[in-house]
Amino acid sequence: MMDKARLRQHYIEWRQHLSDRQWQDHSQRICQHLLNHPQFQQATTVLTYVPHRREPDLRSLWLLPKQWGLPRVVGQDLQWHCFDGKAEALQQGRYGIWQPPPEAPPIDPACVDLCLVPAVACDRQGYRLGYGAGFFDRLFAHPAWQHVCRWGIVFEVAVLEELPRDPWDQPLQAICTESGILEIS
Repeated sequence: MMDKARLRQHYIEWRQHLSDRQWQDHSQRICQHLLNHPQFQQATTVLTYVPHRREPDLRSLWLLPKQWGLPRVVGQDLQWHCFDGKAEALQQGRYGIWQPPPEAPPIDPACVDLCLVPAVACDRQGYRLGYGAGFFDRLFAHPAWQHVCRWGIVFEVAVLEELPRDPWDQPLQAICTESGILEIS
């Protein structure tokens, strides 16, 4: 089994080689699977992300009448803020990722119905490979966030049987790809 660093490099490079058309097509198919799922349909507060380094693009969903939240990197943590879907309200933060300004209203984790988590790769047991900084693992290990339902968003090619795991890795409840939604039992 490859180590996390080599897997990360492999799948990030794979995403970079997608044509614009392939990236948009795969992303739209992911969005359609989300739109068709009852749990997503019923969710009123959904946390998401701004695509970075060719992550699946969920921005078309921002037009839906939901309370959307985006993360801000603050030190070693993610803080979630309300987002109205207007890209011009965002500012570039650490790592070049677009995020809400610090004065945007915060989101109470008790109100969150679903968190759509970007991933470099996932495995069929619900573990994800991110960029290696541990932001999402620290978030979901915090007692206030443990109840939040979290779905990994990743391209199908990056869903593996098993990923290398560390004791602090936090599992997902489902994985959504362009091929469908895999619910983890």
